[in-house]
Order: sequence, then C-alpha cells, then structure tokens
Amino acid sequence: MSAAQRVAVVTGGAGGIGRAIAARLQRDGMRVALWDLDARAAREAADALSADENNAVLCSRAAVKPMLDAGFGRIVNLASIAGKEGNPSMSAYSAAKAGVIAFTKSMSKELALTPVRVNCIAPAVIDTPLLQQMTPDALAASLAKIPMQRAGTADEVASLAAWLASGECSFSTGATFDLSGGRATY
Repeated sequence: MSAAQRVAVVTGGAGGIGRAIAARLQRDGMRVALWDLDARAAREAADALSADENNAVLCSRAAVKPMLDAGFGRIVNLASIAGKEGNPSMSAYSAAKAGVIAFTKSMSKELALTPVRVNCIAPAVIDTPLLQQMTPDALAASLAKIPMQRAGTADEVASLAAWLASGECSFSTGATFDLSGGRATY
C-alpha cells in the first residue's frame, strides 16, 4: 500500500504536537483525518492543512478493523516522560500517561500477529503553546532535567511519529520511544 493510499488519523490534531504530526504525515503523502474534542479548532487546522476529513471520536480501537481489512496499520500513541517517571504535583497527569504506555503495550501484544503495529512516544518538554501555561520557575525546573538544556520541537515529535507510522517500522511494536533530550535513558 503506497503512502497516498493510507489514511492517517491524528487525535488531538487541532494544535501543538498533533497538528505538527498531521502536517508531516500529509507532506509524506498520506491523507490525514484530524480528530479533536475541539471541533472548531480541528476544522480550522484541517482547512489550514487542506485535509479531506474531520472527525471526533474517543477510542483508537475503532481504527483496528479497517487496518486489519487493509492489511496494514500503525497506531502511534502519545504519552509523556511523566508517565515513566512521574512528576511532582502532576500525579493525575502522570498516571494517565502511564496508562497510555500500558495500553500501548497491551494492544500491541493483542495485535502482534497481525499487520498492525502499536507504539508510543514519550516526549519531555516540547515547545508548543501549552508551555505558555507554565510558570517561568516550573519551566526552568523542567528544562533543568534535560541534558540537552532545551525543549524539543513539535516537528521533532512529528518526525518520530512519521517513522512509526510508516512501513519502515515493521519490527517494533509495544515500544515506548523517549523524545526527551537525554532526560530518560532507560
């Protein structure tokens, strides 16, 4: 199946990391469907990307059957380094992201004998509009944990997601790929 025949569904595609991933996958030749809880923002992002579709759903499992029918599928979940390490004052967020990692591992094992691969990206601090919500002290403390001493970019996340969504990623499933500037080394 060529890239032009593939449909990439990007949840949270209205902004930040999701929008960068959608733009990258579209540049790689895929048709992109943006799923986001904010339908207006998703429509605006879709218009900006010249995407063909806009949907809003809550469950990635809905994508599995069409992937199996097509004989190819890639699911790329977005977690956070907080899901691996836990962050102080962010216990609910850290627990939710740890759940994404566990979900990825479980789903990948369920689909291991199929042509569907399921992987996860665990970014550290990424320079998106969400950073504007952090206090300067909180941002400085987060950046201090990163040996590269900078935030990552949404395009760096999109590059990793593009590889994970490609046919080149054929023997990795159930993995959590850190994108942390050296913060996580395990």
